[in-house]
Amino acid sequence: MYPYLLVAIGGAIGSVLRYGIGVAVGSVWRDPFPLGTLLINIVGSLVMGLFVGLMARTLPAWQNDARLFFAVGVLGGFTTFSSFSLDAITMIERGDLWPAIIYVVVSVIGGLFALWLALLVMRLGVTA
Repeated sequence: MYPYLLVAIGGAIGSVLRYGIGVAVGSVWRDPFPLGTLLINIVGSLVMGLFVGLMARTLPAWQNDARLFFAVGVLGGFTTFSSFSLDAITMIERGDLWPAIIYVVVSVIGGLFALWLALLVMRLGVTA
């Protein structure tokens, strides 16, 4: 239960941060381009890299709890794009270039297609 609590508390913090930044950017940026989401994804990926790098350099005894709270919870609530970025870069660094490319392409195209299909189904009034 303890690991779930770390993730839940971290996720709540990350979600509130994402919402607050989105509101702040939206109050200044009136263009329909989703600048808030773009900035959140880039900042989240940057912070994920800094966090993972720090954990790798210091190897603290509390590393697993910190990973659950901050990487999975806070950053997962802030933006799952940071996890996606970490997965892709980890695969590339391992030398798994083609699996990484497939992962990125299928994630982006598959995610867009899945959302488009769901909207189409809902707009047509089809129910499961």
